Amino acid sequence: MPVTNVLKNKSGKIIFFLKSLCFFLLLSIISPVSAMKPEWGFWAHRRINRLAVFRLPAEMQVFFKTNIDFLTENAVNPDRRRYAVVGEAERHFIDLDVYGDSALHILPRYWKDAVAKIGEDSLRKHGIVPWHLQTAAFQLTEAFRTKDASKILRLSADLGHYVADAHVPLHTTRNYNGQLTKQEGIHAFWESRLPELFADDYNLWIGEPHYIEDVSKEVWRIVAESHAASDSVFLFEKQLTESFDPDKKYSYELRNNVLTRTYSREFSERFHDMLKGQVERRMKASVAIVGDLWYTCWINAGQPNLDEIAGLATTIADKKEEAAEQQSWLQRLLKVRSESDN
Repeated sequence: MPVTNVLKNKSGKIIFFLKSLCFFLLLSIISPVSAMKPEWGFWAHRRINRLAVFRLPAEMQVFFKTNIDFLTENAVNPDRRRYAVVGEAERHFIDLDVYGDSALHILPRYWKDAVAKIGEDSLRKHGIVPWHLQTAAFQLTEAFRTKDASKILRLSADLGHYVADAHVPLHTTRNYNGQLTKQEGIHAFWESRLPELFADDYNLWIGEPHYIEDVSKEVWRIVAESHAASDSVFLFEKQLTESFDPDKKYSYELRNNVLTRTYSREFSERFHDMLKGQVERRMKASVAIVGDLWYTCWINAGQPNLDEIAGLATTIADKKEEAAEQQSWLQRLLKVRSESDN
């Protein structure tokens, strides 16, 4: 092989390595607390989607159970996208308190009306989860109607994620991580640490799904309930902190071979008891609505026969599309030109 070709090959490998290294360094720098709002822990998102599958009627079970691992593992895809894909982050929350005490009464229920009244930029800045959930439900209905197996799976997994996020009280306030009240870390504490410690004892079984007559009304009901629960989250954590030995509030645990500072088990147990089942109720409600929405979209699509597409996996075209999307994330993060650019 000519020396020039050898050097070119080595150069290409070095450039690829450097690009990859920069990408992972950037991801390590961007933290949920400092850059974007944190989410339900990955475990909880996966558990919610998985349990929702078992609520579905027999006509949907073959398709959804055949693909239950996909729906489980891909429940966290929106979290993976939100650090790089423009327009993704705002789909996970809504800062209701930005709009005042009457937010739930003055905010338009439909996206078109909200844009006309408030403006799209302002809406996106403060979160759009209740409006995006309506869009996601419409998209899933169309996927069922056309019996597009890949879209059904991807949209079902994503919809489950956004539903779960809408059930988190701290996804409805601009003080989402206690940063305005000197309670930093409360978000991950509520939605990750507590489920991690106690969710094995939660009763998350709901029963058969129910058809949702008015998706918009149901979505806003969920957001209202979440927001109503947010006050107690801040109040109880503050009360407990003031009465708790500061040296015992946190502990260190080994996670993935890294010693990590986290809320102690004793503090977590006390806080969990003060909430009186709040985390379990919101998680259980998430399972209920995920199943209900999947079922509703299928009904609205005319109850297509899913047995015909039950065995279909993600196509090569879908995998190419996913690979291209991942490459575009890298290029946007690093502003890297593709090899064909001049």
